[in-house]
Amino acid sequence: MLSKRVKYAIKTLLFLNRRDNSSLFSAKKISENERIPLKFLEQILRELKQNKILKSERGAEGGYTFMKSPADIKVLDIIRIVDGPVAMLPCASLNFYEKCADCTDEATCSIRKLLINVRDNMLPILDTSIADMTKSENCPI
Repeated sequence: MLSKRVKYAIKTLLFLNRRDNSSLFSAKKISENERIPLKFLEQILRELKQNKILKSERGAEGGYTFMKSPADIKVLDIIRIVDGPVAMLPCASLNFYEKCADCTDEATCSIRKLLINVRDNMLPILDTSIADMTKSENCPI
């Protein structure tokens, strides 16, 4: 399941991409427009800034804008930044692999095989950029 943190991070990036990319938007403006609790949003914005997705400027005319091009920001990257592994089990993860403690043979484990298949089919879809999502936006998150 997609966490609220990831959902709000994606909503924030889509909001910013729908606007003039040279403009700055305050956390309050984003919060009001996207109906995201301000304190929660501030934590997400901090995380996106630390990971060089967004940049911010202080002051009365300050706010947030993209540091990276929206075409280079993948949904998959945002999920990993905000929530960590995408795989449903650590033994099926590409980037966060951990050996399964209760499995006697990973090579023949039916659960692991299934979840690797899920992962392999899901990753190309999540490799969609924020720019592409904005272009084909039928139903906002």
